[in-house]
Order: sequence, then C-alpha cells, then structure tokens
Amino acid sequence: MLNTTRALLNFAVLVTTSLLCQAETMNLASPDFAENTSLPGKFTCDGQDISPTLIISGIPARAVTLALIVDDPDAPMGTWVHWVVYDIPVTGRISEGAVPGKQGTNDFGRLNWGGPCPPSGTHRYFFKLYALDAELGLKEGVNKDELERAMQSHVLARSELIGLYTRR
Repeated sequence: MLNTTRALLNFAVLVTTSLLCQAETMNLASPDFAENTSLPGKFTCDGQDISPTLIISGIPARAVTLALIVDDPDAPMGTWVHWVVYDIPVTGRISEGAVPGKQGTNDFGRLNWGGPCPPSGTHRYFFKLYALDAELGLKEGVNKDELERAMQSHVLARSELIGLYTRR
C-alpha cells in the first residue's frame, strides 16, 4: 500500500511539473540583437546609453505584472546590475528607451538603464524577464536582491536573453 501511494504521488508530481513547464513557456527576444550576439553601440556607454526594444511572447494568462533584471556576470568585481524594473504592466513589447515600470537602483547607483560599459574584454548581459502573479507594490529604488526576495513566491514564468558587448 505504501509503495502504491508513493508511486501515485511521484506520478502526480511528474504530471503536474510537466504541465506547468509546458503551460508556462515565455520567450524574450529583441529586434536589436539576437541571442548571444553583440548589442549595438547605441545601447551602451559608448553610444546613446538607452535600453533596447524587447519583445515578449508566451506570457502566462495569470500574469499580473512583469519584472526585468539586466546584469553582467563577467564584471571584474562580481555580477554588475545594469537595470532593475518591476510592476511592469503585462505587455508584449518594451520599446527602445522606455521606462516600462518602477525602477530599482542599479550598481551605478541610479534609477535607470545603465548600458554596457565593460572595462576590458567581451562581457555577457543577461536580460532576465519574470512573469508574476501579483503587483509587488515596492517603492522605487529597491535593489536587485530586494526585488528577487519580493518576487520569490510570485514567479509564474521566466525567460532570458543574452547580449554581448566589447568596447573598442
């Protein structure tokens, strides 16, 4: 009896996990750069330093808001946060240079997009998008860690897009 119950529970977990994975597939792309290719200079400290356009598809129907974190794990002093945005209304497009929601503090100490500006070499910039089941209601200016803690039990789906940049 115990083995049958255990087997049924394992099967239920497997089916539930499989359904959740299939139903919660979200995609993030940009018309400005493809996955693992160079970000155009205009989005960096060497150009206009504005955020690129982002296209979002497959947002779960239960999503209430979106959140976005852009960071660089290749920075010399550890992961460098370039943008923190949350309580973004559900949308399929974040336009170039837009401020789509409340902004948190980046590692430049500012509440805005801080474009790529690596001191040397090629760095990777991870655009991490989250679909959430709630508006977080945080005040503007929270940092990445505070946002991640607040999102913990609200993430319905996640997607990632990686751009590269090397200064001339």
